Amino acid sequence: MFDNTPRQPFLPGEITLRKGAFKPLYSGDGGPGFLSLPVVESPRERRPDWLRVRLPYGPKYRKLVRLIDDNNLHTVCQSARCPNMGECWTAGTATFMILGNVCTRSCGFCAVQTGRPEPGLDWDEPRRVAEAARIMALKHVVVTSVNRDERKDGGAPIFAETIRRLRKEISGCTVEVLIPDFRGLWDALQIVLNERPDILNHNVESVPRLYRRVRPQAVYERSLKLLRIAKEQGLRTKSGIMVGLGETRDEVLALMDDFVASGVDVMTIGQYLQPTKMHLPVVEYVHPDVFAYYKQVGEAKGIEHVESGPLVRSSYHAEQHV
Repeated sequence: MFDNTPRQPFLPGEITLRKGAFKPLYSGDGGPGFLSLPVVESPRERRPDWLRVRLPYGPKYRKLVRLIDDNNLHTVCQSARCPNMGECWTAGTATFMILGNVCTRSCGFCAVQTGRPEPGLDWDEPRRVAEAARIMALKHVVVTSVNRDERKDGGAPIFAETIRRLRKEISGCTVEVLIPDFRGLWDALQIVLNERPDILNHNVESVPRLYRRVRPQAVYERSLKLLRIAKEQGLRTKSGIMVGLGETRDEVLALMDDFVASGVDVMTIGQYLQPTKMHLPVVEYVHPDVFAYYKQVGEAKGIEHVESGPLVRSSYHAEQHV
């Protein structure tokens, strides 16, 4: 069994995370060129077989990583240690993380470093994102960001400029933005909505009962309101959650009802995996049959498409959600 004792997350500025040397950890059951998924395991219980995946670590992957690094960019695929990175990049989808790589919030699940970001905005970042997406021949680009709560605009102008740049540089490219809640400052949200992204994504991440542990600086009702505002303006909306954090099935189904009431078109459901020992522990490894059940029920309730599976992440199969 896991230790489910609630842990108080660190607040911005209380810890400093530094990038360490990259040391591939080979799984032993695959040939050269594959990297084990770097997720913490309980000393008494190993991850089930359906969560044993391997990340690509070959010449093509290294070339793409070099492109990202050379342009001083960040992808959430790398920062969040996503298990689907190779599949998505091959399918012509990637998720760029703008506004730096330091977040002002301290969510209990997230591998992105927490602290005080460098002041100001990098106005050349949208150009670099568009250039990298063009070189990578991406067909669908997902743009997300850290939270920049120290700013009244939350960094929204950089989102808007990135959407404009992508459409200018890549003919026919579709754009999805996975945005923060901008602390409920709806004028900042409107800056993004005015650019009419193909998909407006904002994750609620977990059921409301667990917010104090999972998203201590967020408000569930505020996230739902953001989704409703976007839907009222005619945008295609999307949101997602992680399971395995201690939620009940009834709570997940009630959250689906909230999504239906808010007009959410696409929902993603994936297994939470503990990125480091400093983060929240996994309470349960949810069986694939339960994910299949969630998909069936969610779509029956009226959500147009539910992407549900142990390894599903917010941008998984994103090119199919437009």
